[in-house]
Amino acid sequence: MFPAPIEKAPASAQIAYKVALPVALFIWLLPLLAIFVTSIRPAADINAGNVFGWPSNFQLIENYATVFRTSDAATYLWNSLRITVPTVIISISLACLAGYALAIYRGFRWALPLFFLFVAGNFVPFQILMIPVRDLSVRADLYDTITGLVLFHAAFQTGFCTLFMRNFIKALPYELIESARIEGVGEFKIFWYLVLPLVRPAIAALSVLIFTFVWNDFFWATVLIQSDELLPITVGVRSLNGQFVNQWQLVSAASLLAALPPIFMFFAMQKHFIAGLTLGATKG
Repeated sequence: MFPAPIEKAPASAQIAYKVALPVALFIWLLPLLAIFVTSIRPAADINAGNVFGWPSNFQLIENYATVFRTSDAATYLWNSLRITVPTVIISISLACLAGYALAIYRGFRWALPLFFLFVAGNFVPFQILMIPVRDLSVRADLYDTITGLVLFHAAFQTGFCTLFMRNFIKALPYELIESARIEGVGEFKIFWYLVLPLVRPAIAALSVLIFTFVWNDFFWATVLIQSDELLPITVGVRSLNGQFVNQWQLVSAASLLAALPPIFMFFAMQKHFIAGLTLGATKG
């Protein structure tokens, strides 16, 4: 069912694997390397057609400093944090509560239909919701606000988060819950002191995923935000292009800056992220 470890493969296969892996990694990282080289390239190179060649000189500090000097990149980054962090907190909090109810309350006959409803919501193409969501945000006076974007992201991500958390909580030994109930422990204390510590790796893995999803959002930020001072960094990088001249070196620099927070988030929680992905993969 699972592929055999490379250590058990023939010597020729191991050599081919060791040669192919760095090549595949370089090809995979090649677009990112190209963006980085563009971000430190002077504008004269791009205007002269030297897009893929070696830069005539390196302007690492100049280009990245220009991003903050000529645009509101700091404001855009702050807006992205204001959108992403509350969304992660709200989505995961609701998902843990809903996942606990759907996984533990076996006598609740609507648990399975509700779970299927959460699953079905993940298959709805979000593009078809553009007009209804925009009209709803206008009627609720939430259009062009950070709050409206946070509430929408939280509502949209909670379905996936509930699916994720319900499966992890259901994998826990049900005898632990029954033992706590026999001892007279309340449901909230069981949830807070027993269940949450056991699924902490899953919460960490889910936090990294949702943080990345919401931080990299471009579509809904374009649909629901109109004011320049409220734009997240994924949309705000467009302001670095002039009316007649595209400053690709600045756009590339801003794009790399926008990619740094999810990368830092992953490495900060890498241990818990990997543990969360492998939680329940083995028995015993």
